Amino acid sequence: MIRFYTIILLCYCNNSFCQEIRGIVMDSDSRKAIEFVNIGIVGKNIGTVSNTNGIFKISVDKDMDLDTILFSAIGYEPRLSKIADLRVRRGNKIYLKKKAYDISEVVIKPRNFTEKTLGVLDTNNKLIAGFKDNLLGYECGIRVDIKKSAILKQLKINISTCTYDSIFYRLNVYSAEEDMTFTNILKEPIYLKMSKDTLNNELVINLEPYNIVVDGNFLVSLEHVKDLGEGELYFYTGTRRLTYFKITSQGNWQFSPVPICISVLADVEE
Repeated sequence: MIRFYTIILLCYCNNSFCQEIRGIVMDSDSRKAIEFVNIGIVGKNIGTVSNTNGIFKISVDKDMDLDTILFSAIGYEPRLSKIADLRVRRGNKIYLKKKAYDISEVVIKPRNFTEKTLGVLDTNNKLIAGFKDNLLGYECGIRVDIKKSAILKQLKINISTCTYDSIFYRLNVYSAEEDMTFTNILKEPIYLKMSKDTLNNELVINLEPYNIVVDGNFLVSLEHVKDLGEGELYFYTGTRRLTYFKITSQGNWQFSPVPICISVLADVEE
């Protein structure tokens, strides 16, 4: 079987010029740790994810002291912190404020919806792609183009190979603009957790409890947010679409001509 490896250019630091920044991310009201926060320098592919206790560490070149690190988490307002300020403190405490969601006036209009399966519908069993390394913040998914609104009901992923004893990934749903600007629309995180023994080649996730409504084009992806140790997770691929990916938190989105097999069952507005 042929394996497709997305080409990744990583920024490695020379130890003589890098310094590790450590800290903990916490809720500004409860003072409780926030797990799996995306942390990194926007657009520079230098980033990480906080652990289950909100603790993070990131190595940054001294030449970047004037840059800022972005801390973002689903359900919270993002926060920027200057690298130079983070260096002077050993026990950085980063507080994030919960996001307030506006409740817009609801206008009820008669609309017709049709159940459709969207995304990559064909399967190429000879070519696979996915998570080759245990790289925090690595994310990949597919873009779905629709003209109107849709209610997402179910996600299906065709898995080829899993060498982890168990998997733990975050599912993200973004609104998608033509300039590859993707904005996460979820109000709460969705995690996929299961042991290898219960993991079938076809992974099906029920999305109805989350009431996910998209308005036009969207991107659905899986993100590697937890240290799983050594292992690999590969998906079957298809045709006629792209895989969108970024190699770490706050990095730039890129794309590959080999789409991973992700499909979404949805009620789509006619």
